[in-house]
Amino acid sequence: MDAFLTNGRIITSDADDTVADAVAVLDGRVAFMGRAEDHSPAPGSRLIDLGGRTVLAGLIDAHTHPTMVARSAWHISLPDTDDLEEILSFVKEYGATHSPDEAPFLYFEYYPSTLFGESGPTKEMLDAAISDRPVLLQDFSDHAHWVNSRMIDLLGVTRETPDPVPGLEMFVRDADGEPTGYILEMAYEHFIDRMYDAIDWRPPSVTAESMSAVLDRMSANGVTSLFEALIEDEDALAAIAALDRQGRLPMTYEGAPRFRTRSDLDDAIATARRLDRTYGGDRIRIRTLKLFLDGTNESGNSAVLAPFDNDPAHADIGEIQMDAAELTQCLLTLNTEGIDLHIHMVGDRAFRVACDAVERAQALVAAVGSPWRIRVTFAHCELIDPADMARPAHLGVIVNWTTHWSGGYFGEEGRGYLGDRWDRMYDFTAIAESGATLAFSSDVVSMSELHRANPFFGMQVAATRADPDVPLDPQRYPDSVRPSAHARLSIARLIRGHTRDAAVQLRGEERIGSLEVGKDASLVVLSDDPFTVDPARLSLVRPVAVMFQGKVVAGAL
Repeated sequence: MDAFLTNGRIITSDADDTVADAVAVLDGRVAFMGRAEDHSPAPGSRLIDLGGRTVLAGLIDAHTHPTMVARSAWHISLPDTDDLEEILSFVKEYGATHSPDEAPFLYFEYYPSTLFGESGPTKEMLDAAISDRPVLLQDFSDHAHWVNSRMIDLLGVTRETPDPVPGLEMFVRDADGEPTGYILEMAYEHFIDRMYDAIDWRPPSVTAESMSAVLDRMSANGVTSLFEALIEDEDALAAIAALDRQGRLPMTYEGAPRFRTRSDLDDAIATARRLDRTYGGDRIRIRTLKLFLDGTNESGNSAVLAPFDNDPAHADIGEIQMDAAELTQCLLTLNTEGIDLHIHMVGDRAFRVACDAVERAQALVAAVGSPWRIRVTFAHCELIDPADMARPAHLGVIVNWTTHWSGGYFGEEGRGYLGDRWDRMYDFTAIAESGATLAFSSDVVSMSELHRANPFFGMQVAATRADPDVPLDPQRYPDSVRPSAHARLSIARLIRGHTRDAAVQLRGEERIGSLEVGKDASLVVLSDDPFTVDPARLSLVRPVAVMFQGKVVAGAL
């Protein structure tokens, strides 16, 4: 709609952090930004008094998984407990009340990552609860899985089956090489079609309606652009494209297929280009690839500079997907092809290897007089050595952080591996002060945590270092604040990371990320001013109205 919005506190998120009181919307773009008395609205424009409310540029979720959320709708939530017997009793009872004909495959989420030792759970433990059909339990980190013997058999995985990525994406095995039932990362996905064929069943497909249910909830929280950090399901892209054709897509979408090694990079580039040709358009783009460089701190397979504290041999420094030399070659190929890169990393060694690879690739490109064309994003970066904090700014690397992890969401599950290093995790203050581009995200993967995709919830956790849903023990951590309190991020920095900086990651700064003349009229009118609200109550801030490219897609004006 064409409109003239006045009497507001409009945070433009432009380079000067301008605050205006009026914005004109014409043909889906910002036609004016400034003081109301300096503009005459276009004929026919709707005049809207904002009543003094605060307005932000449309928020960007720069690393999330709407497809995984939509696919998880049939998953079963486990009780929130650290009691193994309670979990197994729940699983057993669920199987007893839902026959194999009704539920031929059971997928439960989540069990605590710290429930077992380093060797993980066993299939025999799960067999005692259910053995008549395949069963999978996903751990809280989303990077490990526990399955029963029936599922291992139907996957066709034996002692002779090679792991997809030894040390990272793998089946944990006993002394004889037999799979124990504990799976790291998504190793089972390489064999899942065998199981589905054997049981003559498939999970419900992602449809336009199931995807719309997820995107509309995110839109209602003020999100007008997102980056899907792993495209696994082409049906989901077809669904998103269908929503776009129907005028029901409430945000811009960018996604990334995955590659694992230099050997499959060319295929991944071809896939990205094919997907972009098939589904891409003004609001949908696929021009980035995803790489998992290491695992997780909670599973003990992150890549760290110093050995894990619980390793008696003082030799275990985790796992890494590729060394700096191979990553450098991948970066050179991507730079030639003009495809951006988004890298999962959590350990300080992974961070350093990635910095070294970017630095080397940039030097090699400069040596032959070619331009550096690509944007590289480091996602998560949970543990960074202090010596490397300034490198992203120097290299032009974008850092992406999931704000709602800033408190106690993963508890102390990484402390057993990292020891005192746990206390300096999740500290991005030096990154922000260095001038690096720092984007923010939700990284939600299931329907059960979709409420945490609310950017204002994440802002609250990052501004307080305390998680209202999953607080740390207040007896050990006063007010449940995760160390260190000085790592709290300011509201201004959090909003910038959800707007201007996130737009840079998505290569959208010419159209999104700030409210400036000529850019998309995508904005959020808020119930309260996040700059004056108690940081511990930021999650209560609500969008009164969300406008996407000039159209109100949530709430009302």
